[in-house]
Amino acid sequence: MPTLYTMPGTCSLAPNIAIAWLDAPIEIHNLARGDHKKDAYLAINPKGKVPALQFDDGDVLTEVTAILAYVGAAYGDDDYARDKQLGRKEAEALSYMSSEVHAAYGPHFAAQRFADSEAAQKEVRDKAYDKLAGHYARMNGVLKNSGNEWYLGTQSFADAFLYVLCRWIEQTPLSIDDYPALKAHRKRMEANEGVRNALKRQAMEPIGGSS
Repeated sequence: MPTLYTMPGTCSLAPNIAIAWLDAPIEIHNLARGDHKKDAYLAINPKGKVPALQFDDGDVLTEVTAILAYVGAAYGDDDYARDKQLGRKEAEALSYMSSEVHAAYGPHFAAQRFADSEAAQKEVRDKAYDKLAGHYARMNGVLKNSGNEWYLGTQSFADAFLYVLCRWIEQTPLSIDDYPALKAHRKRMEANEGVRNALKRQAMEPIGGSS
């Protein structure tokens, strides 16, 4: 059975949710904080990051969007596979969330990689938050235009990644209250059984009504 390596608080929650939604026969191995930098895990994924999906033959697939694409192709139902329009939109949304929104969190998570002094690091973080505010406003608008329930109008893996991003906003000076469609989406996701199962498997808790 394949194994998905996760860690609390990380974007690995997105494929964890996808696996729960599809009831895919994939084991979840939740690493303790810091274990992703130890030799045992580096032997699996030398990048030292999660998620990583390890197959029975030892082959390993990394990167959230790649793992989500595999899970959908391998375990999604026939209707999902035939919906080419959804597939194209989902690929675009996931690419945007990964390469643009997730990447914009770099200065927040590790400002020291972008600047040396504390003052410069603060400036870098502040610019990142300005950029993130624009991303959240855009995603809020997409969700509203799609009918407010699912990001693409129909449930997709984009909702799983969006949920991760709507959790991370709590770590920033930004407020989810400024993005009511996203706040409502996060609340609906946390009422979803698959999401709650994924959170439990990853030693995480719902955020609930906090803002």
